[in-house]
Amino acid sequence: MARRCRLVLVSDGTGFYTVGQIARRTGLSVHTIRFWSDGGLIVPTGRSAGGYRLYDAAAVARFDLVHALRDLGIGLEAVRKILAHQTTVAEVAEVHARALDAEIRALKLRRAVLRAIAARGGTTEETMMTHRLARLSAAQRQQVIDEFIETTFSDIPLDDDAKVIADWMRELPDGLPDDPAPSQVDAWIELADLVAGEDFRQRLRRIALAGASSVTSRYGYELRSLTLEHANQAIAASITPDSVEGRSVLHRIIKPDMPAGERSELLRWLETVADARVERYWHLMAVLNGHEPSPSAVPAFSWLIAALRARG
Repeated sequence: MARRCRLVLVSDGTGFYTVGQIARRTGLSVHTIRFWSDGGLIVPTGRSAGGYRLYDAAAVARFDLVHALRDLGIGLEAVRKILAHQTTVAEVAEVHARALDAEIRALKLRRAVLRAIAARGGTTEETMMTHRLARLSAAQRQQVIDEFIETTFSDIPLDDDAKVIADWMRELPDGLPDDPAPSQVDAWIELADLVAGEDFRQRLRRIALAGASSVTSRYGYELRSLTLEHANQAIAASITPDSVEGRSVLHRIIKPDMPAGERSELLRWLETVADARVERYWHLMAVLNGHEPSPSAVPAFSWLIAALRARG
């Protein structure tokens, strides 16, 4: 009887707290406090004369701790281990921080995919394809590109320069960025669609074989530099390839005394290698790797091809 009287007295303000008082102090609901107590997380310090649960200051502090841990997303089982000193808050926090990092990356990717779908405005089938491709792991994306390179060049003897280019074509980033832009999601989707096309594979095979032509070694890099300089100037000045002015520009790129057979060989080579889809491949790879894509060279080379055709 004496013990019951003592608890009644402390419940009136001498250091014990009722469930209702804890609820007002912590912002927890009465239901939550009772649930945690019934589950053994925080047991009552005693009971009032009416049988109500009472908790001392240490128990209230544990309610505050559990409240904070639950707000951080830590599960009740982990909380139980912390209170039982089977693990530390720091250890649990590290595990949950890593889990949150993964969840945040997934959410950011989901947001980027949704924005890409909204921008594309495609069909239901395209939406499903966008979602499926964007969710591929880094290893799976790399496998798509590796298989594309292997099947395209497997039976073609590549010189050292071609091997370097083939290796460059494999260089995907380890994964999409933590916060990918819709343009990067779009770039991956477009790249996956591009490498799946048989026409594109066959064009790359023809380019690889054309790379062994003697005209390449004679006019490769210098031709590109001259074409970008003079053909782009001609395009900007609206000089057509078949005009008199166009002939003058052509002679700044190709010497007028180039033998006809050599000029024909050069034209055939240019018609093979100057492909907008190949340039698009490099553009998409640059976007995925976070680099600034190079300006397009295709218009300048298309102008040169037209100028060579106009001269027969």
